[in-house]
Amino acid sequence: MSKFYARRRLSIAAALTGLIASVGLFNGPTASAALPTPVSAATARGYLATLDVRTEDRTGYNRDLFPHWITISGACNTRETVLKRDGSNVRTDSSCYATSGSWYSPYDGATWSAASDVDIDHLVPLAEAWDSGADAWSTSRRQSFANDLTRPQLLAVTDNVNQSKGDQDPATWMPSRSAYRCTYVRAWVQVKYYYDLSVDSSEKSALQGYLANC
Repeated sequence: MSKFYARRRLSIAAALTGLIASVGLFNGPTASAALPTPVSAATARGYLATLDVRTEDRTGYNRDLFPHWITISGACNTRETVLKRDGSNVRTDSSCYATSGSWYSPYDGATWSAASDVDIDHLVPLAEAWDSGADAWSTSRRQSFANDLTRPQLLAVTDNVNQSKGDQDPATWMPSRSAYRCTYVRAWVQVKYYYDLSVDSSEKSALQGYLANC
């Protein structure tokens, strides 16, 4: 039995809770489930110590190998679900498109009033996951990773900040808002640990440095 499936058994209650919270969508403003809180710095340091250190390999990567966004409830897909969850006073039309609301981007501290100014970031990028072990996954598992609402893997952020991040790991990119960096690395390690993904040596060194200051 792989570490991945063992972890899934241990976290099934949390997964069910996250699913219940994520599907309660309807037109009009509503209080939404909060972004999942990452594990503590101490737990993240413990997780990081167990991750395999391997050289990354981008061979064969294609973003389409990670199906997203998928339908979550009714007309709402994963992007729209995260916009509802992470926004304030979000209103949606019959197609679940966000017609109004506001979104605070924790990466840079900006607030936006148009959903078109917001991207949904894969905190651990899809290409990074591919490099770290997802190349061996089934399509179903890659889809689960790309649409994961239970772990702190998806969040609404400023679109051009997300685009500047691209597929970089914490060795070469971190949020400009320093107050969020500890949360970011804790979430990064949690996601990598849950999905049994590896780290490269520079990535691990960067994570150790940031976690030491959390």
